[in-house]
Amino acid sequence: MPPIRTWTTDDFRLDPSRPLYEQFVEQMRAMIAKGELEPGTRLPSVREAAASLRVNPTTIMKTYQELERLSLIVTHRGQGTFVTQAETAIHASRRLLARTAVAQLQETAASIGLTLEQLLALAHEEE
Repeated sequence: MPPIRTWTTDDFRLDPSRPLYEQFVEQMRAMIAKGELEPGTRLPSVREAAASLRVNPTTIMKTYQELERLSLIVTHRGQGTFVTQAETAIHASRRLLARTAVAQLQETAASIGLTLEQLLALAHEEE
């Protein structure tokens, strides 16, 4: 059985103005996409994660439910919760994260009157 991944508050960057579970979902999706949480990694139980992060167990439960809805984690009754081994789900999540990042970059470019290509070219110009 794979080792259990434990969490600390240092593992997450939290913004008090946004719901915690949304931030946990976003950051765990990124960890899975980057390979920091490898396929098959066992996650702590809801209670263990809540205790180590000092949050309400409902917050972790909502986080796990959303990640399961996205097919990024799977729960096996009596065995625990694991990062999915389905590469298609991980790839789809990685693609969605990339598209979101590009859309944000396009928004930034538009806000200063540039196209995405112009913004990238400007960023790569030598001093």
